[in-house]
Amino acid sequence: MWSASSTTGSDSRGFDGGKLINGRKRHVVVDTLGLLFAVMITAADVGDRAAAQVLLTQVTAAHHLPALVWADGGYTGSLVEYCLAALALVLAIVKRSDDMRGFVVLPRRWIVERFFAHLMRSRRLVRDFERSIASAEAMVYWSMTMLMTRRVARPRPSRA
Repeated sequence: MWSASSTTGSDSRGFDGGKLINGRKRHVVVDTLGLLFAVMITAADVGDRAAAQVLLTQVTAAHHLPALVWADGGYTGSLVEYCLAALALVLAIVKRSDDMRGFVVLPRRWIVERFFAHLMRSRRLVRDFERSIASAEAMVYWSMTMLMTRRVARPRPSRA
């Protein structure tokens, strides 16, 4: 049996002590329907805010200028000010309240979680098998293309 660490280069792997992730992290920007705008895969030791700054800059350059982006609590701090000043983008942080216990569905956060669940239905994305980051990002785009194709081709009930 072999592990993904034997195929991924050591230059693209890391360890995030806060999230206890060893390997790579996926950073995504999706719309309100859960359709992918952009993905960026980094070593796990790259900070979420640093990755989000690069990713949001790419998204605003490539797509129509979004006015509002929702993010979880890991993206607070200077990123909010950077988005407003440099990208003219409002970054709204969806926080979990301190009095909540156990699993709670957060507003707008479930859209990203549903997107990651769709990715896990792709066998190639369950584990990190890709040697290069570009190949890993391409597999995420491929998986999203398959999902969108299935949605378009799904038969609709007739309106009789």
